[in-house]
Amino acid sequence: MQFVVLPAIGQSGLAPLLVQEVATRLVPLLVGLTAVCVALQAFALLRSEGLSSLLRDMRGQLLLTVAVMAMSYFAVLRYWPEAEYWLRFSYLVMAFCGLLLVLQPVPGAPVRR
Repeated sequence: MQFVVLPAIGQSGLAPLLVQEVATRLVPLLVGLTAVCVALQAFALLRSEGLSSLLRDMRGQLLLTVAVMAMSYFAVLRYWPEAEYWLRFSYLVMAFCGLLLVLQPVPGAPVRR
């Protein structure tokens, strides 16, 4: 039964609409989760390195960039929802900064050389 229904949904054009509808609902939730995770990581960085680490440390700069992009995402989504390119750009910048954050050393851990 499942093998008959899926091609029929694809031929009728409902599958792309369903994917688009799910994406429009889940992407803002994912950006919100990203903002919460950035706040937790910034708190951990502040506790281990101090306030000045937000501006002079690479981790702090990446966290600030992600926070600004998340705020701009929600501002554009609310006041200018037709700007799909900006929404996609801010989403991709957050993803790239997240990748760079994964490559950074853990706050408080000794630096290996």
